[in-house]
Amino acid sequence: MHHRVANLRADALHKLTTSVAVEYGTVVIEDLNVAGMVKNRRLARHIADAGFGEIRRQLTYKTRRRHAARIIAADRWFPSSKTCSGCGVVKAKLPLHVRTYACDACGLVIDRDTNAARNLAALAAAACTTGTAVAGDQDTTEVVSKPRGADQKTRTTRPRRKTGAGRAGGATLPHQQQTETGDRPQAEPLTLW
Repeated sequence: MHHRVANLRADALHKLTTSVAVEYGTVVIEDLNVAGMVKNRRLARHIADAGFGEIRRQLTYKTRRRHAARIIAADRWFPSSKTCSGCGVVKAKLPLHVRTYACDACGLVIDRDTNAARNLAALAAAACTTGTAVAGDQDTTEVVSKPRGADQKTRTTRPRRKTGAGRAGGATLPHQQQTETGDRPQAEPLTLW
């Protein structure tokens, strides 16, 4: 029974992504914090069942296979739901239970998901004019102001310590070597002793 359900889900995802990749020339997706969304105990099962990662993977290779289609990924912190699609004002907070977006500046009242879809469409149009594949990048000239929500929470990363003399014998493991690109050969040999 579990095998049958897994096959039905895989078939449904393939049919969905194929129809989206064939029907539309530009597909806009959001880079969501799925690990943070799963922490919400009320939504965790539904989010895990949706298979966001698999949908993104399939859309990526299916749009890459078609030369006329392209996929645009919105930045993780792009406030698509918090931004007014009419005037561009960004709200500081917009809880998940609020399903209708009401702009305080221009008075626009619209469904939250429709508002986010309009903002993502505008972002895709701006990305198409600049030619970047990832909307919200630093390269984008039309989308200069990336207003971030007030409730953004990111981990601060500590600077990496240099390995070498601090390790026993001064050994440097391959995954600890810092290179600018993964294709460039190592400039210095690996020392084990």
